[in-house]
This record gives sequence, structure tokens and C-alpha cells, in this order.
Amino acid sequence: FFPSLVSHMPKVEVLGGDLRSLFTLVMTDPDVPGPSDPYLKEHLHWVVTDIPGTTNATFGREIVSYEMPRPTIGIHRFVFLLFKQKRRGQTLVFNSPSRDNFRTRKFAKDNDL
Repeated sequence: FFPSLVSHMPKVEVLGGDLRSLFTLVMTDPDVPGPSDPYLKEHLHWVVTDIPGTTNATFGREIVSYEMPRPTIGIHRFVFLLFKQKRRGQTLVFNSPSRDNFRTRKFAKDNDL
């Protein structure tokens, strides 16, 4: 899709779960600053936690506010990852001052996702 399609926060629906299950949504761009030399990968665009199953991301808790994609070089991939949280009341932490060099796998491991 084109960045113009996500100039506003996208509506992400969680289907197939139940209201007792909670999910965490992560949106990243692994191609920053450009796909041929993505030395800043990944760039974090959005994190929403505590999304109840069968609802959408607006029902969750935004821990990293949505940042509209603004690719400057080449075609970028925007990746949405959905993790099922292991327990209710799970506190997720993101303490980096920068959205660049985000590591989804490390975030998932550090937060027991």
C-alpha cells in the first residue's frame, strides 16, 4: 500500500479471539532510511497494548503514539505484528528515546510476548 493510506492511524481489527484475550500491536518499517541500505532498521511507528480480542486497536492502550510513515527513499515495507499477551495486566515497556533501531524480537522477548 501507499503511505497516503496510513496518513491517519489505520483501523486494525483483531478477529478470532475473545474478549478475555488481550493483544499487542506493533507497526514498524524495516527499510529505514532506504531499502538498499536500511542501517536504521527497524523504525517504530506504533505500539498498542491491551487490545481485547474481537475488537480493534482503538480499544487498546497506546504506549507509543502513531507516527505517520514518511519514506524518503525507495519503496518501504510497513509491518504490522500482533502478539497475544500471556496475561492480563501485563505491563509492557518501551524506554528508548528514539524510534530508530527498534528490535521487534527484543521487544517481544523483554515483554514476554
